Amino acid sequence: DRHHQRLQDWVADARAKGATVETVNPANEDFAGSNARKMPLHIVRNATDDMIVMQEELFGPILPVRRYTGIDSAIAEVNRRDRPLGLYYFGPDESERRAVLDRTISGGVTLDDVVFHVSMEELPFGGIGPSGMGSYHGFDGFKTFSHGKAVFKQAKLDVAKLAGLKPPYGKATMASVKRQMK
Repeated sequence: DRHHQRLQDWVADARAKGATVETVNPANEDFAGSNARKMPLHIVRNATDDMIVMQEELFGPILPVRRYTGIDSAIAEVNRRDRPLGLYYFGPDESERRAVLDRTISGGVTLDDVVFHVSMEELPFGGIGPSGMGSYHGFDGFKTFSHGKAVFKQAKLDVAKLAGLKPPYGKATMASVKRQMK
């Protein structure tokens, strides 16, 4: 209930601050009559920095959309904020796509779609920075939540000790230092 209300409040905040909010409900579902806490997709056009939808991670069917004048300004927009959990690029221009991939940092990237990177079990999923750290799913998730114990066993012939590199320091240490200073 709390999460559902939070998302509803954020859409209302965007509307109150001048955004155009389009509700995408092609099947004309009655979401108000359902107790499932479902929401249709809300596209928030002309989102501004003062709107909560541009300040918080959403985790819901709200898609803020902003205009930009070119790929460099779009990249600058991404880079001036905290690193996003997900970044979505739409477009056929391969050099533009490459610029976005090379010049931004995010938890994951989806090209020409949204959210599907989360459902790909063979791809790592996770954030960098405020959106979380680590990778989840498949082998990457196993590695994230596992700790490989490092074990080192010194050989019977301790070469470092013979070379005078371990205490107690004495003649072997002096000989090693003299060899290294030549």
